[in-house]
Amino acid sequence: MKTKPILPGAAIGVLGSGQLGRMFAMAARRMGYRVHTYSPEFDTPTGQVADLEINAAYDDLDRVREFARGVSVVTFEFENVPAATAAAAAEIVPVRPAGTVLHTTQHRLREKTFLRNAGLPVTDFWEIRSLEDLQKSLRGPSILKSADFGYDGKGQYRIQTPEDALEAWAKVGPSPAVLEAFVDFACEVSVVAARSAEGDFVHWGVIENSHRNGILDISAAPARVSKKVALRAVEISRVVLEKLAVAGVLCVEFFVTRSDDLLINELAPRPHNSGHVTFDACVTSQFEQQLRAVCGLPLGSTRFMQPAAMANLLGDVWMSGEPDWSAACAFPDVKVHLYGKLEPRPGRKMGHLTALGCDAENLVTRARAALKRA
Repeated sequence: MKTKPILPGAAIGVLGSGQLGRMFAMAARRMGYRVHTYSPEFDTPTGQVADLEINAAYDDLDRVREFARGVSVVTFEFENVPAATAAAAAEIVPVRPAGTVLHTTQHRLREKTFLRNAGLPVTDFWEIRSLEDLQKSLRGPSILKSADFGYDGKGQYRIQTPEDALEAWAKVGPSPAVLEAFVDFACEVSVVAARSAEGDFVHWGVIENSHRNGILDISAAPARVSKKVALRAVEISRVVLEKLAVAGVLCVEFFVTRSDDLLINELAPRPHNSGHVTFDACVTSQFEQQLRAVCGLPLGSTRFMQPAAMANLLGDVWMSGEPDWSAACAFPDVKVHLYGKLEPRPGRKMGHLTALGCDAENLVTRARAALKRA
């Protein structure tokens, strides 16, 4: 049955209130929708541009249901919203992507087990529930990751020696954890894609990513990978969205091995940091596409009007005082995006810069130069 579209003028509910919700709200309001956001925080990046900001705990399920009664559909802007919160909202209105997607992707062990059971390429991993499990499972250099609440390198510890294992478990335990074999990869890439409730699928190609201290530093599109790798990454991503029955946007992060194989690192069931390049460079951004998908509208074109590179602005940039925005804006083909966060902290994402142009090889250089000037 075709999904009945939710048309402009309706209110869209967003669980979470960070920068992803902010950019989603901008896209929604441009198309004539109202946006209500729900989170425990005040004066948030999303709340600053939303029509209504509700401040309440995620586990206050009565407040969640009340919030849902004021909107036509609910989506979420980060995966650490409790699955019970999404389930409570779904008692009142559709939640897209569904809470089942959230339940799978917000827990590393469930996510990786889902991927392996689906026959998709994933790094070797082992479930760890005790120090004994960890010691028995070690096969050489590894990464120990907490099962819950992992993003931007949080809850991850590299293990090179048995002594490292003791220290890593002391930091992660006693909660369940995942041990992953270390991957000597050539590069990291992502595919941001969208799927409608009817199964229509679109994507923005393959985006190349580089990280610093576990946090995304630079993204560039298109990625410098072979055509074979690009086609395979998109096809794997299509299968992921179909297997999860996603109605919305989801990002698949990959390692590209030195033999040009692909291994899924993790999933993000919402717009992704690497997809920020689409905000300025594409006919339809990842945020407008999320809106279209959750509202049952036809999906938009994902065509890049020109290549783009994005550099994250972390709170570290503020440590010597307010950045020099005039200097950053002196690059005429660089866009400045700030998220309205009140307190800069080291490692905190405060905004990003996007460099645009036809000369794809120099885009990353220009993005880094603008970041250095700021």
